[in-house]
Amino acid sequence: MPSAHHAPLAIRVSAQALEHSQLVTNHLREQIARAGGWLSFHAWMHDALYAPGLGYYTAGATKLAIRDDQPLSPATLGDFVTAPELSPVFGYTIARALVDPLRGLAATGATLTPPPIVLEIGAGSGQLAHDVLSALQRLGISASYQILEVSADLRSRQQQKLAAWGDQVRWINDFPRDFDGVVLANEVLDAMPVHLVGWDADGEVFERGVVWVNDGFAWQDRSAPANVATILSARMPCLPGYITELNLAAEAWISMVGTRMARGVVLLIDYGFPASEYFHPQRHQGTLMCHIQHRAHEDPLFAPGLQDITAHVDFSAMASAATTQGFDVLGYTSQARFLLNAGLPEEVTGTSRMDLRAIEKLISEAEMGELFKVLALGKHWAAPLGAFKQGDRRHQL
Repeated sequence: MPSAHHAPLAIRVSAQALEHSQLVTNHLREQIARAGGWLSFHAWMHDALYAPGLGYYTAGATKLAIRDDQPLSPATLGDFVTAPELSPVFGYTIARALVDPLRGLAATGATLTPPPIVLEIGAGSGQLAHDVLSALQRLGISASYQILEVSADLRSRQQQKLAAWGDQVRWINDFPRDFDGVVLANEVLDAMPVHLVGWDADGEVFERGVVWVNDGFAWQDRSAPANVATILSARMPCLPGYITELNLAAEAWISMVGTRMARGVVLLIDYGFPASEYFHPQRHQGTLMCHIQHRAHEDPLFAPGLQDITAHVDFSAMASAATTQGFDVLGYTSQARFLLNAGLPEEVTGTSRMDLRAIEKLISEAEMGELFKVLALGKHWAAPLGAFKQGDRRHQL
């Protein structure tokens, strides 16, 4: 039987936003009908976030709290804050971590046309690109910067933000083939649509989907497809009543990068765990999380099109997908350790008291420092990366 959801919190939105959410709701209802009355959550999440002109990331509303050197105003500035918006020191330190790979690429002539390329996936407001480019210039490193962005609205914002860099920055529509360079993806994997799966009382794997009943969206579970059941069974023991996520889209994306990348380094920064923690018995309700107006909650069926929907990353699965496509895992550690190894202390000098509080959030174990991890992958790349010289946790993957 369907399990109806209830609105988790009261959110004040404009009449225009409500009208947009109704359009998204109508679209999702049509998708459910076309699917025969039941739509996998994977498909539901995809359209809630990425349906052209409707999804959360494609409809053109402000999504990120934009840093303007003033205190953030949650009432007016988006739904969540990413690390680049907290402090420029984040981007400056990322740039330091890129110095050795970029120098290595330039020295070997791996790129078809120098200077070497940094390709950022999903560049948000453009703040990270701005800070990375600023720091690389200061450090005397020449690099071309490319951005692959699915949101037309965010691409427009990025172009305004990065206008001063001229032809040094360009936007592309697809991941290039035979790519040589460095790929940077900050909080990208968590926003890819996931399969909601679990074990029922009989020890069988189910997949959770969405139906429309009583004028609202509701959950309904069905037996999982054979391939999904096989994957979950291989990754965790049978725990009746347990529900979790499989981010097969992220694994497929890493595999695609592996087939198209000729040589270089990939840096993946996101919140998540290795498999032993991801599928821990105590995490029996999974990791799905939503963000709206700087408030976090656990109901993805609420306000379609007006909220972000994310899931933590299973870094063991990402590493496995990478090695299958010829990548070497060069490092895996916490965001705090990565930033400290890469040279964050050198970037802190002269920062304001407000900025120091933001930096503390980036590296504190109680904040982003431990929850966020960094996974580095290399293709035909043997040189060690200094940002993993201490605290490397590859043995946990």
